[in-house]
Amino acid sequence: MPKPLPIIIDTDPGQDDAVAILLALASPELEVLGITAVAGNVALALTEINARKICELAGRPDIKVYSGAIRPMVRNLVTAENVHGKTGLDGPVLPEPTMKLQARHGVDFLIETLMSRDAGTVTLCALGPLTNIGLALVREPRIASRIAQIVAMGGGFFEGGNVTPAAEFNIYVDPHAARLVFEAGIPITLIPLDCTHQALTTAARIEKFRALPNRAGPATAAMLDFYERFDVQKYGTDGGPLHDPCVIAWLLKPDLFKGRHVNVAIECQSELTMGMTVIDWWRVTDRAPNATVLRDIDAQGFFDLLAERLARLP
Repeated sequence: MPKPLPIIIDTDPGQDDAVAILLALASPELEVLGITAVAGNVALALTEINARKICELAGRPDIKVYSGAIRPMVRNLVTAENVHGKTGLDGPVLPEPTMKLQARHGVDFLIETLMSRDAGTVTLCALGPLTNIGLALVREPRIASRIAQIVAMGGGFFEGGNVTPAAEFNIYVDPHAARLVFEAGIPITLIPLDCTHQALTTAARIEKFRALPNRAGPATAAMLDFYERFDVQKYGTDGGPLHDPCVIAWLLKPDLFKGRHVNVAIECQSELTMGMTVIDWWRVTDRAPNATVLRDIDAQGFFDLLAERLARLP
């Protein structure tokens, strides 16, 4: 088997972030060097706890979890308790974590890891607002050429936004950080709502998780029972979209997805369209492509992968 791919997960858990972390920890193809928590779905004080709860649920208290940015670079923090509940992980009852938070700041961990490892070897998996990565680029611009790639869940184009008509939550929370990241010349794969809205947690798919004879399966089902109620109501679909695990799934099985290499620009001026990902899908500008944007997913293949991997956890 080839050597596992070294990744850092930057995240604001969130039920869908939690499932993404479980998928990564269940996959031997990936080596999780650390998890950096950021404020987003809920405040930082909760996301740093939730990340550790999920590591323990996966039987991996050895994973190093770092606390990162407490708020966006410029704007005030916007959170999403209406979707994720008061804790960010409403649904299952998970014990308070016993594993310690690392003493170093998440941004320092990102910089030190990227500067000390061979250039082009570490992949960043961005599941939340891009504040930590943006701050790391400001503090140490040399990391831009050392990151192998960034795989990020965020944005939308034909699908519009989910927090304003124009903007998806992760990009909207910190558009200035997102702009920095997209302008840094780093290879980026972006997984927008256009793709994730095809990955719906139907009742049958949730039951498959509930039937797993381990801790992670039923806990995942309980998280999704809670989390999907918001999207079912909002979109009128059978089940809600499972956004963040698509990031990990793309690393494991890129052939489940289709997209194209285009230019992505981030709107930071207009209040009306703040945080919009302006994606030049039809290549109508002369702006150079800076991201691979995924538009399609084999949803059943994605959920089969998820069930197969979660079944491996204790």
